[in-house]
Amino acid sequence: MRTNRRKFISTSVTAGLAVALPGLSQQKVTLKEKYSRLDEILKRPVLRKDLLPDPVIMDTLELLRLNNTFLCRVRSKDGAEGISVANNDQMKSLYPVFVNRLQPFFPGKDARNLDRLIDEVYVYQSNYKMQNLALWVPLATIEFAILDMLGKIAGKSIGELIGEIHNKRIAVYQANGEREITAEITVEHLIRDVAETHAKALKLKVGGRMSNNFESPAGRTEKVIPLVRKTFGDNMVMYADSNGSYTADEAIRIGKILEEYKFDFYEEPVPFDWYEETKEVSDALTIPIAGGEQEPSLHMFRWLIANDALQIVQPDMFYFGGMIRSMKVARMAETYGKQCTPHISGGLGYLYMMHFVSATPNAGLYHEFKGSNKDLPFECKTSSLSSDEGVITVPSGPGLGIEIDPSYINKHTIVKM
Repeated sequence: MRTNRRKFISTSVTAGLAVALPGLSQQKVTLKEKYSRLDEILKRPVLRKDLLPDPVIMDTLELLRLNNTFLCRVRSKDGAEGISVANNDQMKSLYPVFVNRLQPFFPGKDARNLDRLIDEVYVYQSNYKMQNLALWVPLATIEFAILDMLGKIAGKSIGELIGEIHNKRIAVYQANGEREITAEITVEHLIRDVAETHAKALKLKVGGRMSNNFESPAGRTEKVIPLVRKTFGDNMVMYADSNGSYTADEAIRIGKILEEYKFDFYEEPVPFDWYEETKEVSDALTIPIAGGEQEPSLHMFRWLIANDALQIVQPDMFYFGGMIRSMKVARMAETYGKQCTPHISGGLGYLYMMHFVSATPNAGLYHEFKGSNKDLPFECKTSSLSSDEGVITVPSGPGLGIEIDPSYINKHTIVKM
């Protein structure tokens, strides 16, 4: 018997089909029909160009560096400016891709054509050969700066630029990212962190991360699952993240334990690029399967959605190349009644995620929050960016909705190759 959560998603699928495919909701939808509908969705633009009646010609696009921190700054010929904060852990290795392969493409282009520009830069200088973090993290950094600039011009938040606002406030889940500690210590840390955020949902790690069924301490997963449920009770929403720890058979075995203790989703049960095995696990279990943190391809998200290998899609704003591409994934998922709970990375990744979720009608009930970036001097006038009884208000100011200290920006130097 499916869990209530799975029943909810199953009901959403039926509702999604009724809207997306009128006349087909009472009959079996073929895979070909699913692909055809998803292809239509992928063709739809994301950026709301109607909010920007006049051309916005980009004059300069720069990467700024201070030690191993990076900012992107874009300026229009009319003097508008946008700033983004990079995923520094990745950009310290990938900045040559930004400068040599992406930066030359954008000056002189109309920023209002962002959807098309993202498609074109993918082909520019054969950049498609670098698809994955090497390309998408620098491109996301550029996209975020352009969206910040366009938001300031239009007087709209980034969320308003990529869709209608559905979520002005976001409920968060408390994540514990530790492995190689005992089940008891894991629970102690979760108790401490939940007490601070008052989150009504949590996520813990199971398995050993891309480990082919190995974990340390041995048997930790089988112990921590019932212990965390006993500790927090039946009302706490719980997620489990394997990070690709298991073969399909072992993933199914662990999944049945998660079902027994009423966990609400099971993330990356097998390695992220084991597509057939992901579907095998999904078909064998009732717990919703989540994934997509590492997925670089729109076409493979299309496969995962059409084949019902995932019930919850999790594009990462940086790893997947920005909000335009991620919104296309969310739209595909919505068509077939699936949720979107994006993954976050990078120092301000949580803030980009919040704007994205604000405009996502099929967003999950809870989203990850790792705390505000304490190293970056900025002010947000429309949100404390802190958890209030497990809920955070999305900034509503123009663009990203924050103001970075100009003196901090001025300490950076322009990266040149």
